[in-house]
Amino acid sequence: MPRNGSTTRTTIMDAAEALILETGFSATSVDRVIDRAGVTKGTFFYHFQSKAGLARALVERYAEHDLNNLESNLARAEKLSRDPLQQLLIFVGLFEEAAEALTEPYPGCLFASYCSEAGLFDQDTLQIIRDTMTTWRTRLGAKIEEAMAKHPPRLDVDADSLADMITVAFEGAFMLSKSLSDPNVVSQQLGHYRNYLELLFAEAPSAPA
Repeated sequence: MPRNGSTTRTTIMDAAEALILETGFSATSVDRVIDRAGVTKGTFFYHFQSKAGLARALVERYAEHDLNNLESNLARAEKLSRDPLQQLLIFVGLFEEAAEALTEPYPGCLFASYCSEAGLFDQDTLQIIRDTMTTWRTRLGAKIEEAMAKHPPRLDVDADSLADMITVAFEGAFMLSKSLSDPNVVSQQLGHYRNYLELLFAEAPSAPA
């Protein structure tokens, strides 16, 4: 039976990603990766020319998955409501719902791990992270601007900065979830972000007669 090279490549990448999230990139040697993946060194170098090549492949895969989540949840939110504010709240709620299903502390974020050791990566690899973050800001910022046009916010806010806030909530929650060994942190923090959006766009109470 022929060997499934795609499956082997995925096994190596999964093992490497788990190790990086556990101990960081610098501590993740090729030997540790092949030991975790259960492959030979020859097999590793058949799929990846170097540890740097593996790092690039990992961040490309992570970015693709991240952007797929962004687009699929935006599309679902837009299908469930025609109102941009409700679409925004549904979008955050979908991530909150997914986080509620966690039974173990969130393992961490590959982007955050890379950024904490940025000096170990070339600029092309780091640019993938910047491009992904910019796409989140652009796509979500546009939706926030739509909501602002129809539902003027109660405070002066910048759409791009408010879009960045969900990334801040995610990253901080990932770190706290792992530090406290608490799987509930991510959904709780996303819930706070959704509550803030609801309060920000709520109609001001009428003045007493």
